[in-house]
Amino acid sequence: MILYEANGPTISTVSARNGRLFARCVAIHWSLRISLFITCYNDVLFPKTGQAVVTVLERLGHTVEFRPTQTCCGQMHYNSGYHMDALPLMEKFLEDFHDAEVICIPSASCVSTIRDHYPVMAEKSGSKDLIRQVNEILPRVFEFSELLIDKLGVEDTGAYFPHVVTLHCSCHSLRSLGVGDKPERLLRNVKGLTFVPLEDYDQCCGFGGTFAVKNAEVSSAMAADKVKCILNTKAEVCAALDNSCLMQIGGTLGRDHAVTCTMHLAEILASTQSANGGTLA
Repeated sequence: MILYEANGPTISTVSARNGRLFARCVAIHWSLRISLFITCYNDVLFPKTGQAVVTVLERLGHTVEFRPTQTCCGQMHYNSGYHMDALPLMEKFLEDFHDAEVICIPSASCVSTIRDHYPVMAEKSGSKDLIRQVNEILPRVFEFSELLIDKLGVEDTGAYFPHVVTLHCSCHSLRSLGVGDKPERLLRNVKGLTFVPLEDYDQCCGFGGTFAVKNAEVSSAMAADKVKCILNTKAEVCAALDNSCLMQIGGTLGRDHAVTCTMHLAEILASTQSANGGTLA
């Protein structure tokens, strides 16, 4: 991965590329420079997800850059009703990524905020320049599984993960982004992995950001229903596109002393036989 420097073409190498053997074995005829928007949630609580995204994309032969001035997309502020406080964060995102070729975001809820709410905020601002900036950047913004399948045309990332896995489909990924079966297709192409469908896969886990705080009892009941379905699969791992959901699910699993663990899709796709043998963290 490289560290983006806005004032010139110089780049600083911050980590070595991995998985070059696989990259040489797949038919890749072009390479993209992909900007990683890690999201504040992942950066603070789930840094392994960002590292996994870099591993996968570099294995596929692409260059990943990280723009260190990035902050928050404004989701928490906007969803909590503080629209004016979310506006400067939208402007910051537009400034930070105005010239990015492709933007990869390993969080369906953050992509949903950008696609669904940035146009609304720009329109309400009355600024033609903001409206233009939003319209120009939206086609370059991809959730991780969207990027792999829709942009890069990849379903087999060369991963190896010899475990039983089920998939929680987050509300934003299903209802806002409409990712459909993309995450499942990626998992089914992982060598050694046994995929088990999840009953009521489209039901909310109960997190919902501040909903889990304001309506704790309802949130906990929804999480209990979700975990019951997960445990019924006998899966070793529950995967998802959103670590916010996985924190909710993982916390409930932990309180129930369950052996099932949670992992972001990117962490599974980053696993290889040579790197870690597909072991669980």
